[in-house]
Amino acid sequence: MDIKTASALHRLRLVSVPEALSFPALLIFGSLLSRVSDIDYLMMPLGAIHGLLFVLYAVFLLDVWNKAKWPFKKALLFFVLALVPFGGLYGDKLLKREEGDSVIAARAREAAGA
Repeated sequence: MDIKTASALHRLRLVSVPEALSFPALLIFGSLLSRVSDIDYLMMPLGAIHGLLFVLYAVFLLDVWNKAKWPFKKALLFFVLALVPFGGLYGDKLLKREEGDSVIAARAREAAGA
């Protein structure tokens, strides 16, 4: 794995956890509180933050899909995980495993070449 692909994977991991947590926060603190109480001032900022994180996640996912040459099904899985509350946490776990596997493979190639 080259450095551009590794950095694209890392960027996707960095945004996946905040995106995964912003959606339930929007549902719980934004929607639920505005319905059961007079606290409705959280909806707009939480919605904007979640929207920004979701767009960043989608852009970074497209970047990883392009650079890592993922199959369509794998990219679709990560997109669907972004739609499910807390799904990005599982996606982060998968990305972490993939990063680890690529590091192991790079070290093996380095050792074989030395």
